[in-house]
Amino acid sequence: MTSRERIRATLNHQQPDTLPIDFGAHRSSGISAIAYNKLKEKLGLDPHTTKLYDIMQQLAIPEPEVLDRFGADVVQILQLYPAFNARVDRWKSGTLQDGSPCLVPENLNPVRNANGALDIFNASGTLIARQPAGGLYYDNMNYFLKDVDDIDELKKRMVKPSISEEELDFLEAQAKELHENSDRATLLHVGGAVFEEGQQEFGFENFYYLLAAEPELIHCWAENLTEGYIEILDKILSRIGPYLDIAWFGGDDLGTQVAPQISVKMYREMIKPYHSRLYHFVKEKSPNTAVGLHSCGSIAPLIPELIDAGLEVLNPVQISAKNMDPNMLKREFGKDLVFWGGGADMQGFVRSHSDPKEIYRHTRELIDIFAPEGNFVFTQVHNILADVPPEKVIAIYDAALDYRRECGC
Repeated sequence: MTSRERIRATLNHQQPDTLPIDFGAHRSSGISAIAYNKLKEKLGLDPHTTKLYDIMQQLAIPEPEVLDRFGADVVQILQLYPAFNARVDRWKSGTLQDGSPCLVPENLNPVRNANGALDIFNASGTLIARQPAGGLYYDNMNYFLKDVDDIDELKKRMVKPSISEEELDFLEAQAKELHENSDRATLLHVGGAVFEEGQQEFGFENFYYLLAAEPELIHCWAENLTEGYIEILDKILSRIGPYLDIAWFGGDDLGTQVAPQISVKMYREMIKPYHSRLYHFVKEKSPNTAVGLHSCGSIAPLIPELIDAGLEVLNPVQISAKNMDPNMLKREFGKDLVFWGGGADMQGFVRSHSDPKEIYRHTRELIDIFAPEGNFVFTQVHNILADVPPEKVIAIYDAALDYRRECGC
């Protein structure tokens, strides 16, 4: 099978020829630019070509030689504006926090404030993001609905998501090029967050309060949001549907470390109707495009609801969270879902063990759980962070590549 055929077979719940692998194909299976430069140094590659594309999470775009080295079967179609209005079609020289070189979006011009933090402002001068002094990542600073408390005020201030023709042209050019000149499957991060978008617009505590105390207000907001998302999806899929293998929704992190953030009842009433509309729209508009969701944490009680809403692919499969035992997940949901992740516990085991041989063993054990009978795309649990040394990254992916060679179906 080609890489595209391998991924498509897996998404269709068919047994692929061997283990499918994702290396950095979206913003929740990616790699920190700092860790990426260290990995490139280990591989003898030039760090000056590293592109920092996700400003919020400080992620790098994996280059073809790196994708080849780690057996990647899928590649990302980039949004023109992945985060904080930084556009990724023009680049300039930059420097990462550890002093290593990279390329950054040409229009990225953070301002250092009096406290040493880096601030990003939008065109109207509103502060939208901040990287604390000594920090690695940027935080959202623009909770623009945080003081809304009635529907009339909400209707005046809420914004319907939209996409420009320039952005659509950017997506279409990439999708066609990747489809025609690569045999890898394609993935597009289509956004579409509902629960997490509420946290980012209203503020976390306020959104939780409004879900419980003002459901009519939240339904008004979510209806507007979902209408905008569907208009965007319609335009995107009209352009690139035939070239797109996975429409990736997220993040919509529904879990904490120990339990879902909201009850199953509240999810059914307040979030699921909008998830369902979005997921079903994709399948109606582009039947051959799979629906994937990134949702962190302990979400086992919500998984049946997500499946019922139309979800086909789940990431990151956070096995370090409570009630997210790999054997249970595979047994209970392996027939209905494709697990995209769960291949190495980056939060726990990988961070606490220094011996690459132990990392390799840990990864093989997880593959042995998730890979049998298919419905599994290998990648680690969430992103490879800045402090993960290259030896650990290589151990994780060599375990997958060895399994691929030894256990081809």
